[in-house]
Amino acid sequence: AYHPKAAALCSLTVTAATPSRKAFLACPDHSPAAGRSLTPARGAPASSPALISAVQDLYEFICSGPLVERIGYTRERIAESIDRWLWCGSQVSRLFRIDELRLTDAEKSRIYHFYIPVFLWCEDQVADHRSKYNDGDEIPPLVIGVSAPQGSGKTTLVFALDYLFRVSGRNSATLSIDDFYLTAAEQGKLRETHAGNALLEFRGNAGSHDLQFSIDTLESLIKLTKEGTKMKLPRYDKSAFGGRGDRADPSTWPEVEGPTEVITCLAE
Repeated sequence: AYHPKAAALCSLTVTAATPSRKAFLACPDHSPAAGRSLTPARGAPASSPALISAVQDLYEFICSGPLVERIGYTRERIAESIDRWLWCGSQVSRLFRIDELRLTDAEKSRIYHFYIPVFLWCEDQVADHRSKYNDGDEIPPLVIGVSAPQGSGKTTLVFALDYLFRVSGRNSATLSIDDFYLTAAEQGKLRETHAGNALLEFRGNAGSHDLQFSIDTLESLIKLTKEGTKMKLPRYDKSAFGGRGDRADPSTWPEVEGPTEVITCLAE
């Protein structure tokens, strides 16, 4: 077990791929509201009625989202932070190469009812975690676990979260439980040792992961708290050996540089 200040852990469980279903957030909201309100400041240049109407419509759409209450946002807090929502929407649209001014209903729901609320909740948890330390402390990254059914879109969600953290100026790292499958050679030995056991013939089931490797990797990543420190993150190539898979060559692993502020972990 980790000491409370050695590694904080939050978790997110998504019950379905569609944004109309709720996600259950395991950490409470603590951070203050940020950003500006929908009401123009006195003396500010007048915006076109069409633009004001579009922002107001989007505001109402955001407020109708199924995660708003879960992440601790009221209509007032959304209004105060609307610039942040709009900025995040622009960034995610750019990431997925879609026109933010011509979003389909499905795209708008994915972005404003799912990706952005989850990101803002994660931001709140990171801010709360870091507030527990003093200036000059080496602050370990916050570890956020994402768990959801297979095919529900958690990989795409984490891709979006990692991007938003990075463009927001936070060092972010991502890991997946899939990155810690046994190597092809180790899986072959496991299959031979338990001949006839169909559950251990291929990767995916309990017993097909290198648990010690995953622990060592996460512990090393948590210690990446100083400027200039670096490490490579393991990756698994599911296409190797005709789809049986193998751990990717270490030369292809992405490198992350400290200090890392948040680690997002994918689990089934």
